[in-house]
Amino acid sequence: MANIIDGKAVAKEIQKQIKEEVDGLERRWGLTPGLAVVLVGEDPASQVYVKNKEKACREVGIKSVEHVLPATISEKDLLAVINQLNKNKSVHGILIQLPLPAHIHGEKILDAVSPHKDVDGFHPVNQGRLLLGGGTGFRPCTPLGIMSLLESTRSEIKGKKAVVVGRSNIVGKPVALMLLEKHATVTLCHSRTANLREEVARADILVAAIGKAGLIRGDWVKPGAVVIDVGMNRLPSGKLCGDVEFDAAKERAAAITPVPGGVGPMTICMLLFNTLKAAKDSLQRER
Repeated sequence: MANIIDGKAVAKEIQKQIKEEVDGLERRWGLTPGLAVVLVGEDPASQVYVKNKEKACREVGIKSVEHVLPATISEKDLLAVINQLNKNKSVHGILIQLPLPAHIHGEKILDAVSPHKDVDGFHPVNQGRLLLGGGTGFRPCTPLGIMSLLESTRSEIKGKKAVVVGRSNIVGKPVALMLLEKHATVTLCHSRTANLREEVARADILVAAIGKAGLIRGDWVKPGAVVIDVGMNRLPSGKLCGDVEFDAAKERAAAITPVPGGVGPMTICMLLFNTLKAAKDSLQRER
């Protein structure tokens, strides 16, 4: 029977450390980390996500300012808002809540955010820094959270066979690079991978991030593997489930994340971590 990896508990411990550092910045430098959240339109799910992020910011002492813009805003006007936030020294991190309206080119908007304030880790400069290695840039929040969850299990990564299912720029590709950085032997799978079952069965570390409910059968999982399920799928019944067949997989895995309560809490936690990093980096630049 697998150990269930409690993402809420891991996130709580990290957020406690973040709060201590935030308090220290305020005492020593009079600096309060600031996060600007840009929400375009009235998508209900996005509104919930933004409220959850703001609540998490308050709990650790980060100042969060929400910029709610109409869905009809022009790309030019949205770029002007981002330009002003880039120049604002009290704003250390900028988060563009996705998805954006169809008439706005998301890539263009994300590229306009200063790499120094790109706390989502989506800017090409930060993606490039991740590819090249080294810790100078921002890493995407969900992959960063996945690595923290793996660390919490005290599982060895070096020399292990890691299989990532899903090749998105937000999760699959960056987490594959982070695992490689920790000296795992990494296989990156996707929807067109032949013999996916065989690839999964070789994994000492399995990261499922393809967005299809129960795609990975429990009996595919290698006995003793560590399974990180990033999937967040809603069944017709309304129940949330991951990409991995949880009940069967937990009988074979050494450790596994639940859905919900696994990776999800870590994503917001790492947003706080990156915002704190952005504030500390700004001090270094100003010296």
